[in-house]
Amino acid sequence: MSETLFWLSEAQMDRLRPHLPDKVRGVPRVDDRRVISGIIHVLKSGCRWVDAPAVYGPRKTLYNRWRRWAEKGHWVRIFEALADAGGPPAQVLIDSSAVSAHRSASGGKGGRSRRGSAGRGAGGRRKSTRSQTAGAARSG
Repeated sequence: MSETLFWLSEAQMDRLRPHLPDKVRGVPRVDDRRVISGIIHVLKSGCRWVDAPAVYGPRKTLYNRWRRWAEKGHWVRIFEALADAGGPPAQVLIDSSAVSAHRSASGGKGGRSRRGSAGRGAGGRRKSTRSQTAGAARSG
């Protein structure tokens, strides 16, 4: 199972440290490497925060750090600083999104083809019949 976990290397953490927030108020932050690795693991794997492996620490800590830093713009500044630093294209982060589309969007079943009417005018059977009781009630 350890091969499926994501851990930042010391070299990666050395590149990140200058960009991390340094004004800690109240309780000191827990291990940045562990928490950031956990956040990346959740975002990379697409799992829910509650399903993050316990080795990254409390799941609430992962989510709270991700959310608070996002609200304050820390993640954007970190990504911009790392992107400005350059590097080989193999190290560039690309964001992708999954978009759901209706099944007929690609021209599959129910898509672009025209279908004839199944009504009486097209030679089909009647879809409903006249009620015997309704006719008897009117003739009285």
